[in-house]
Amino acid sequence: MHSKSGESHIGSSLSIVDILTVLYYEILNIDPLNPYCETRDRFILSKGHAASALYAVLSQRGFFKKEILDSFAENGGEISVHPERFSVPGVEASTGSLGHGLPMGVGIALSGKKDNLNFRTYVLISDGECEEGSVWEAAISASRFKLDNLIVIIDENRWQAYERTDKIQNLELLKSKWEAFGWSCKEVNGHDIQGLINTFKSIPFEIEKPSIVIAKTIKGKGVQEMEDKMEWHYKSPKLEDIEKFLNSLRKSS
Repeated sequence: MHSKSGESHIGSSLSIVDILTVLYYEILNIDPLNPYCETRDRFILSKGHAASALYAVLSQRGFFKKEILDSFAENGGEISVHPERFSVPGVEASTGSLGHGLPMGVGIALSGKKDNLNFRTYVLISDGECEEGSVWEAAISASRFKLDNLIVIIDENRWQAYERTDKIQNLELLKSKWEAFGWSCKEVNGHDIQGLINTFKSIPFEIEKPSIVIAKTIKGKGVQEMEDKMEWHYKSPKLEDIEKFLNSLRKSS
């Protein structure tokens, strides 16, 4: 997708693809043949710039044909650089402007509670996104309404667009910050498949509290030339490098 279109954010996508794979294959109550079932679990990718990872997992899971991936970021294509609701089955929300996913997730989770529907809402945000005030307004509301059907996953790869997160804003002690807002929190290696499965299967961590999973990740995970390198927030791989990068991924899997 990225090499064909020339679009960026492949590093951001690789930092979350293990998380998405675990969610869509082991955790979420979903049915690709009935993608809008009222009792389905909802997943919102708030860090919408990593949409290519979501599209890849959705297509692999059977929500739409893999050929659609070829239209990524093309004029008139079915999938864009950021997720658009109803563009393809499985995309629950239009995102991209950081800080909007969690407020939507709070509303969806609250409506589920009020309608007595037994589904969960998962929202994946970035660590840099935690600089947005709307994230914390939503966080305190989720605690106030005792939304134990709401789960936030933080992709903590410690990079923002141009710098390390700790060079831009004080995002240390994330666990303590979220706990102070009334959330129950666990930390996990975001690339440890079994660790992720075990963590998600223990949700809710506490009754009547929203849960948050802080996933320690690596930007560009799996491709040695990309791992933990800021430039892959914006660079896209050249066609001639694809096989080399794929071999790197195969060796790391």
